Amino acid sequence: MSIEAAQAGRLDRGAVIVFDGVCVLCNGWVDFLLRHDRDGRYRFAAMQTVSGRELLATHGLDPDDPVSFLLVDGDRAWTDTDAIVRVLQGLGGAWRTAAAVRLIPRFVRDPLYRHVARNRYRWFGRHAQCLVPTPQQASRFLP
Repeated sequence: MSIEAAQAGRLDRGAVIVFDGVCVLCNGWVDFLLRHDRDGRYRFAAMQTVSGRELLATHGLDPDDPVSFLLVDGDRAWTDTDAIVRVLQGLGGAWRTAAAVRLIPRFVRDPLYRHVARNRYRWFGRHAQCLVPTPQQASRFLP
């Protein structure tokens, strides 16, 4: 089986969140999702990995200067606050109320998101290396 076919098979098994593997804030977000995504709906790809870089580039985001959150689910993709809201809604239960964020116009909420994204290392810190999943979590992370 080719690498492309293997990766396509991994992507078909659920929605993929591309995150910054060295960002403390981003790793906190992934930890939160691992705790609350009891159905294992979401998979993860650090933007520093081959899979993460390919997903960013495929969806028009610069893998070398990413300031956007990316959610890929099947043949659809969402970025920034739309992606965050969609992920939270996907957790179900009370998290569905995150849809209320959409009452704030995108031209207001996305620039605020990008401001935090551009300053994430300064405000929250940076790890020396990407998040290393536990053996129980490893199947949820793309290489």
